[in-house]
Amino acid sequence: MTDAATQFRSELSAELENIIGYWKNFSIDEANGGFVGQRDYYNREILEASKGIILNTRLLWTFSAVANHKKERSGELGSLADRAYQYLKKAFKDDIFGGVFWEVDFRGNVINRRKQIYAQAFTIYSLSEYYLLSEEKEALEWALELFELIEKYAREWEFNGYLEAFQEDWSPIEDMRLSEKDKNSAKTMNTHLHILEAYTTLYKVSKSEKVKAALENLTELFLEKFYNPKIQHFQLFFDNEWNREGNLVSYGHDIETIWLMIEAAKASGNQDLIDRTKAIAVPVAKTFIEEGYIPGKGVINEKDLDSGEVDTDRHWWQQAEAMVGLQYAYQISGEEKFRKVMLDIWKFTRKNMIDHENGEWFFRINENNLPYKQEDKLGMWKCPYHNSRACMVLTQ
Repeated sequence: MTDAATQFRSELSAELENIIGYWKNFSIDEANGGFVGQRDYYNREILEASKGIILNTRLLWTFSAVANHKKERSGELGSLADRAYQYLKKAFKDDIFGGVFWEVDFRGNVINRRKQIYAQAFTIYSLSEYYLLSEEKEALEWALELFELIEKYAREWEFNGYLEAFQEDWSPIEDMRLSEKDKNSAKTMNTHLHILEAYTTLYKVSKSEKVKAALENLTELFLEKFYNPKIQHFQLFFDNEWNREGNLVSYGHDIETIWLMIEAAKASGNQDLIDRTKAIAVPVAKTFIEEGYIPGKGVINEKDLDSGEVDTDRHWWQQAEAMVGLQYAYQISGEEKFRKVMLDIWKFTRKNMIDHENGEWFFRINENNLPYKQEDKLGMWKCPYHNSRACMVLTQ
């Protein structure tokens, strides 16, 4: 291993400790149970902030995954994983209709009962990782129960794929959007991507043939529906019949998708899918470097290919996922430029994206490397999942 590679791994290992240290110190809600709902840019707790399912599942995943990575099945990380699991059951689990709710208040009372499939998927992902740590049979059973609910209600059998969201009782919902900035599309790449990663881990721990079949089907969908070989991007929004809606490109999702597809194919053991996912990884990564990366300045957010409008903000998660995706492209191709860009993104991230004063990473910064002070340090979407995962994958 070269000196640069050794230093890179050393710096990522140290950063993983910094990240997990932040969440150990600042996420626990001693007053109301579980974890706090929000801290602002200055790391001040927003008292009585509501608590979201995405943050809570990602905390369960992170504490479990880091404990598994460090091979620490007992101790503080294991205790935090147990805390996250118990709070998830207590506050977010729907014991009547099944699935998990979207949001609770600071005391843990449900305030948004919608069933977002993205959230069900993240719950499966976190429960599967927690099962790897704890061998808690109840967690695996719950994950498989959620899988069955997704397959029953969200899987769209006529045209294939998964619908976005439902009412509390799994009846149709008019506004299916994951967030206000999204299109109200029936099927989105983002939700399918996180079902893919959830089913990948679920299959590893369950060895269910039904899960395997669904995982292979999802991988095919990415190859045949979301991937556009003409432009080397993954399309984001579709109606129920797979007609594209809009022409937005998300550079972070492009580079994240290539490595998650490869891992899904490897988990299934399907050699044809392994070969096909690896085959598209390098061209997508090359296009990513040409369009979404600026030397010395990291990864930009997105571009509308129809209007030409570019969002040049740098989000924390995109820098993390870019490093992992580029490492995969480097391992497949042996082309040194992928590794060079990866190291450059890390250099940029260390200098500009990590908050060296208050801890963790800024949510986003502008093209002049100035952080947005209205963004959370901890919140509904600001979590330790992307950056901790990148540190673990790249130091394995």
